[in-house]
Amino acid sequence: MDPRTTSFLALFTEGRTRFTKVFDTMTSADLTKKLAPSPNSAGFLIRHIGDVELLFAKNVFGLADVQVRASTVAKGHDTGEWTDLAALKAYVQESADTLRRAIEATVDADWDTFIETKEFGRKSKAEALGRIVTHTAYHAGQLALVVKYGS
Repeated sequence: MDPRTTSFLALFTEGRTRFTKVFDTMTSADLTKKLAPSPNSAGFLIRHIGDVELLFAKNVFGLADVQVRASTVAKGHDTGEWTDLAALKAYVQESADTLRRAIEATVDADWDTFIETKEFGRKSKAEALGRIVTHTAYHAGQLALVVKYGS
């Protein structure tokens, strides 16, 4: 693997621990917790992290074989359906593995290639990686608060 790619993969792996450390301690009872007045449950936040990671693997990093049904993005709000802990664990493991595969497939020269999306405009792939890492960490912080203080 190219040196920049190796470094970016390490950044993704370490950055995602903000999420996995919270998620690994959760129980099924935590999934329906919300922190008022927020409409989003812990289950929604977990599914959303997986949805966006898969969208990045497909749309930003170009993994054409990725199938994404980004239900949290499409629906735009919590419908209360994300309550199966085992299914969510499998989903976010798949999203992490897929994004990791996308990062590993990126050669050093491609990190400076620009992509454009309606969500965040024009970014290099390196900048876009920063976006997905901070997206996951941002929602991991929300998740930690919901689990600790939510009902």
